[in-house]
Amino acid sequence: MSRRTLVERSKFLSFVLRHRPDELGLVLDSEGWVDVALLLPACAQHGEPISREELEELVRTSDKQRFALSEDGLRIRANQGHSVPVELEHPAAAPPPLLYHGTVGRFVPSIRQQGLLRGQRHHVHLAATQEAARLVGARRGAPVILTIRAQAMAADGHLFYLTPNGVWLADAVPPAYLIFPE
Repeated sequence: MSRRTLVERSKFLSFVLRHRPDELGLVLDSEGWVDVALLLPACAQHGEPISREELEELVRTSDKQRFALSEDGLRIRANQGHSVPVELEHPAAAPPPLLYHGTVGRFVPSIRQQGLLRGQRHHVHLAATQEAARLVGARRGAPVILTIRAQAMAADGHLFYLTPNGVWLADAVPPAYLIFPE
């Protein structure tokens, strides 16, 4: 499989497993899992054939580890970023002192007023490093990196969750915990 094909298929699977399983006639279970035996034929029927080996390669080589296979290899799910109702059951975790969020300048005024909101997703996504946040922000233009006083937030009772691929999640980040670049 070519690198471009891997990227395109990763985007397709992200779309299906995070936002629109119904487009392929699939239903995610309450934790976001779907049977691989149902997914692969559904992909093929919709012009996106993926072999079992290609699927395993996508899971293994995804730059952000977007997907997980169940321990028995029979089910797959996206690790985070869902807009469909799922309960991923990531454990609450104590965050590091600071976390980061990448965005673009046009969103900064509303973030200053409202903080970071989850929008259509289940959580706000945060990064452990400025570089990871920069990569996220750069997808939409010139990145602006916000610093989150995560430890202070946690001390005030806000919960954080850590996904298997190292993405930190929060329900929201109020403006008082944000540090904006000068």
